[in-house]
Amino acid sequence: MAQTDTGAEARKGWRWGLFRFRVPFLHTRLCWPEFLQGTALASATGLALVPMMTTHFGLSFEEAVTMSLISGFLLGTAPILFGEPYAPGWVTPALPLVLTFVLGAYDTPEERFQAMTALAITLSALLLFLGASGIGRRFMEWLPDALKAGLILGAAIAAFKRVFVDDAPDYLLAQPIATITACAVCLIFIFSIPFRLLKTRFRFLHVLGGLGLLPGFVVAAIVGPLVGEVQYDIEWGILIPPFLETWGKVSPFAIGWPSWEMYLAAVPLALVTYIILFGDLVTGNEIIRDASAHRPDDPIDIDATRSHWSLAVRNGVMAVAAPFFPTQGSVWTGVHVAIVQRWRQGARAMPTLHSGIASYYFMGLPFVFLLLPLLTGLKPLMGIALSLTLVLTGFACAYVAMAVVRHPTERGVALLTGAALAFFEPWQGLLVGIIATFTLIGGRSADAAEARVTELEQRMWRGEGDK
Repeated sequence: MAQTDTGAEARKGWRWGLFRFRVPFLHTRLCWPEFLQGTALASATGLALVPMMTTHFGLSFEEAVTMSLISGFLLGTAPILFGEPYAPGWVTPALPLVLTFVLGAYDTPEERFQAMTALAITLSALLLFLGASGIGRRFMEWLPDALKAGLILGAAIAAFKRVFVDDAPDYLLAQPIATITACAVCLIFIFSIPFRLLKTRFRFLHVLGGLGLLPGFVVAAIVGPLVGEVQYDIEWGILIPPFLETWGKVSPFAIGWPSWEMYLAAVPLALVTYIILFGDLVTGNEIIRDASAHRPDDPIDIDATRSHWSLAVRNGVMAVAAPFFPTQGSVWTGVHVAIVQRWRQGARAMPTLHSGIASYYFMGLPFVFLLLPLLTGLKPLMGIALSLTLVLTGFACAYVAMAVVRHPTERGVALLTGAALAFFEPWQGLLVGIIATFTLIGGRSADAAEARVTELEQRMWRGEGDK
């Protein structure tokens, strides 16, 4: 049972084991910019699951929306129930691999949902082991800077590749003007240095810039219909989610549990997903650390063991309630960086990081899936929302990765690792990164290795040798 702390500690939430439960409106404040973004952008992106579930998994539109609702609710528990300091999202790079595995190996919707269950349970067991043993935490502490930067840069390259190559026919080329406009507006509003200067001169730009991803999304919603790339078909009413019907089609308690062969087949993909998940955690930590110097009033507790347990519980619940792997990841980088960028501006912009994240998830997601006007209005924008977040993910990962490494050799290793992760299988990319790190750098720090080599070279030229 959760224990209530007293005084200032209680205002941070209620401790229960490794976790901290922050009740919305009691332990966190409502941040309107994040609330509006969560209502629009997160919901539209969550709907990207709907066409996949109706096309390949035999669900109706209402049942697919119910699956998205459960998935979104579980994501919201990460910062609220478990106290995680990240904006959670899918393990997006693993999704194409998962679909290839599930759709290629199994024919019926029941078998495909059982395979999804097997994947989620296998990943959950892996996370529990690494979290309980402490291996996951020690691994994150050990990781050399060059390899860490390579993981982050790999996410950047993979994100751009997905938008401009892999998914371009379905999303970017189908709605090019609206998508490019949304991306341009968000990049300017979030990262542009000249725009930051303008925000200091004009109050309305300061307010507008504080809305993060929302302005670009709104611009796309307006521009799309004007250029014929978006057609709205608004329906009125309230959606009553068919939970029982959905449960009967997806839960292993209703359709049967996966066979042992399914679990064995899921092991390699679960390992690959963990590698990607690990890279997301590294990225999320670096984004927070980069901004923490500006917010000494709001110290953030980063705990790898807690993150492993939180992810294990969420994936375990998803496995039996809404098995669509891999929607229970650690960090939605595009959203995470947008929230952290506003958090770093000070307490007046965002009182606490947890307030911003809670406003985005818990206070925005539950409503839109029940309101048919919003639900059907967002439906044609889901491709734009997905492309937008991937572009911001790529940009954010790139600048974070480049800040992690300083030595030229480390930068080269990071680029090589990132490219290998983006273009090869994840385990192959990681293997390339490990080999490159230890053969080209030889240790954790290239600067330390360079200093040692310089010292030995000077001794050699003086004829002293290595004493």
